[in-house]
Amino acid sequence: MVKDTNKSNEPLQDTDYEVRSLHTMCVNESEHHEGFVGNLKYAVIGLLFGIVFVKSEVVSWFRIQEMFRLQSFHMYGVIGTAVVVGAISIFLIKKFKIKTIKGESIEFQDKTFNKGQIIGGLLFGIGWAITGACPGPLFAQLGTGALAIIATIISAVAGTWVYGYLRDRLPH
Repeated sequence: MVKDTNKSNEPLQDTDYEVRSLHTMCVNESEHHEGFVGNLKYAVIGLLFGIVFVKSEVVSWFRIQEMFRLQSFHMYGVIGTAVVVGAISIFLIKKFKIKTIKGESIEFQDKTFNKGQIIGGLLFGIGWAITGACPGPLFAQLGTGALAIIATIISAVAGTWVYGYLRDRLPH
């Protein structure tokens, strides 16, 4: 964390946090902290989600290649269904002011558009097409025994690190 200093080297304010918080896409301000048992339920849900990914074949390299070659509707159907379910869910949450299980309000913040999103989206799509994997099912693919996916996992972690390192110099 970088702190601004004046000529006497005294900290003025914590601007690094302030600047980065302006670019935050999602903020979890929950006051509730989960212990081991709470985190275990997320692991179980993640495991079940991975099983659904495998059974629906969305982790299949061949299905992903079919999508990018416009040879099959399967992946577009899955993605389209997710978008529709998400849009309906957000509509219902806003309309009925639905709260979390813990009783906390759910707030949606408007997002600003910038050209970096186009560049990032193109890089993401190219990486997805080449590797046959998006970040969501990487570990599900690994769980199916596709050991080659380890290279993709390492690349995803490295790409995330590079983004964090270069973030301030990238287009806004």
